[in-house]
Parts: sequence; structure tokens; C-alpha cells
Amino acid sequence: MLLSRAQAEVDARLAAGDLVAVVTATNSFVTRPIAELYGIRNLLATEPEIVEGRFTGRTAGTPCFREGKLARVRDWLAGLGLSLEGFSSSWFYSDSHNDLPLLSAVTNPVAVDPDPILARHAGERGWQVTTWRA
Repeated sequence: MLLSRAQAEVDARLAAGDLVAVVTATNSFVTRPIAELYGIRNLLATEPEIVEGRFTGRTAGTPCFREGKLARVRDWLAGLGLSLEGFSSSWFYSDSHNDLPLLSAVTNPVAVDPDPILARHAGERGWQVTTWRA
């Protein structure tokens, strides 16, 4: 689903020269075309294990889910010679309570059309809550 408000946010971040990435639990073969449609080159996604050209049903490496999502971001940034703590400000946008570890690690967590658990958590912590579905 391509949302104009999401595209506007991505465009603004890219125009500002920000380091932008899609960080998702969904497999890369599903999400890469979507990231590309938004103009985002960096994708951290759960990678399916492939053996002899066939999907095994298992994941390869750390799944990009819950704490694994934060670990994958930290590893990716380290590979660039960066750290999350080295940024003066960092943003993460999510609709799912499963992303609480990464949302809690950035300086600007944003709950976008959040599930009820994330909405409650964001409200308790004063995080920004918004909608991209107009």
C-alpha cells in the first residue's frame, strides 16, 4: 500500500540528506519493491533461508522482529561505521507494538496508525501518534 503521507515523509527525509531505511519483519523479496517505490535504497528485512534454490521455511540470520529488529539496525549501522547513539536525533515509525524495542531506542519514536497496545504505550510515554491513512 502506497500512502501519500508516508511518501511525503520519506521525500522530506531524503531531501534533508537523512539516512533512511525500511526496517521490517516481512521478507525482503516482498518489501524490496515497496521500498524502491518509495525511493528508499536501504532495506533491513527478515531473510528467508534458501538451500539448493528452495525456501526452507526458516530464516537466515537474525529475524528482523522485536529485539532482533534493533539488533539488525545496530549491526547495519556498525557496518557503516556508525551507531544509533552517534546521531543527534533518530526517528522510527511503526504501527506495531512488536517494534517497541526499536521505538524505545530512538530519540523520536512515532506511532503511525498504531495497534491498541502501541497506542497505549505511546500515550503513556508522550510519543507522537499520527495517521498516514487520510
